[in-house]
Amino acid sequence: MAVTLRALQTVVPPTVLVQEQVRDIFAAQPGLSRLAQRLVTASFNLSGIDTRHTVIEELTLDADVAEPQFFDAKTQRLLVPGTRARNELYIEQATKLFVEAGRRALAACPGLEAGDITHVVTVSCTGFYAPGPDYMLVRELGLAPSTQRYHLGFMGCYAAMPALRTAKQFVEADPDAVVLVVSAELCSLHLRTSSDPDTIVASSLFSDGAAAGIVSSRPPVAGENALNLDHFETVITPVGEGDMAWKIGDEGFEMVLSSYVPHIIDEHIESALAPLFGRDESLTRALAADVVAEAGVLAAQAQEQSQDGGESSGQVLTAASPGSQLSTAIAHWAIHPGGRSILDKTEAKLGLTEAQLVPSREILRTNGNMSSATILFVMKAILDGEATADGDRVCAMAFGPGLTVESGLMTVQRG
Repeated sequence: MAVTLRALQTVVPPTVLVQEQVRDIFAAQPGLSRLAQRLVTASFNLSGIDTRHTVIEELTLDADVAEPQFFDAKTQRLLVPGTRARNELYIEQATKLFVEAGRRALAACPGLEAGDITHVVTVSCTGFYAPGPDYMLVRELGLAPSTQRYHLGFMGCYAAMPALRTAKQFVEADPDAVVLVVSAELCSLHLRTSSDPDTIVASSLFSDGAAAGIVSSRPPVAGENALNLDHFETVITPVGEGDMAWKIGDEGFEMVLSSYVPHIIDEHIESALAPLFGRDESLTRALAADVVAEAGVLAAQAQEQSQDGGESSGQVLTAASPGSQLSTAIAHWAIHPGGRSILDKTEAKLGLTEAQLVPSREILRTNGNMSSATILFVMKAILDGEATADGDRVCAMAFGPGLTVESGLMTVQRG
């Protein structure tokens, strides 16, 4: 029985942050050391981001707010609201995004009505309230009162992956189950001025957005793009517990995002993927065949070179590695764009092509890092791409606190 993700939809708030303008505002804040000012400029310039979105309407240069809480446009000063004020805005604005994303997913799923939804799985790490977004989706979308509800909270950027895995398990346990999965993150609520390098990096990356999809055993209809959810895996790297963390402070949530994270991913990404690939026989056979074929080619080249006085066969064969075969065995890569350096490390380590990272880089460029919702944006971009064909394999990866690596193998299905 194939379990399929259908009707992927995304939503962003209307207020747009232009990265260059935000950079200048953060760099001009009082109290920053000269080193911090240079770090702000470097972090924003090297982020790979052009624009981001926020639910905070007053975070614009032309805002005219009598009593601003987050940004005073007249003085160009970032303000410091307490955690309660930030969370109150989360309750108001996150609810809107959850409901709108869920409504769009239902509307985009042919043959499906609100009453068909049996489970709701919501995801968020940027705010709290109860009854929460899972409850609001049932009420606002007219779902059955008996709809089972589950919320994955405070996991961070990787949380959409276990949400999809949970939805898949529900459907495998009950083939009649239809699961609405919705992620909404309001990261901009917690941005702040600081001389701390981790805080500066976080301020240069994070933004707001929401995404939703339907998981069920119902096949897509003609002309519909969907993803079969084949396998999922989770791995905790041996190091990195203190390099990516998320805590509640008196002035909002405090993000730790060390510059060492890309190096951790570089060192452990292959071993993190190994269990996932081991679960898929066809992929394992394809990778093994490719490695054998490449070894044969390299051996022939080595023989020619040795006859000409070049490198020995053993020296050349060390160039063959399973990682170099992944770009052909798996057509599309949905990599969580936690930052440009993370994408650079992933591309180089796995031997991917520039084209395979375009969806991740484009989402980062136009939307920034929307925490857990971001990977769903990337998956939708891949599904909507002209180069995506029926039967293509997709590998999705997201990284979060721990350092945790969540991964999934999927297959494109054209209805």
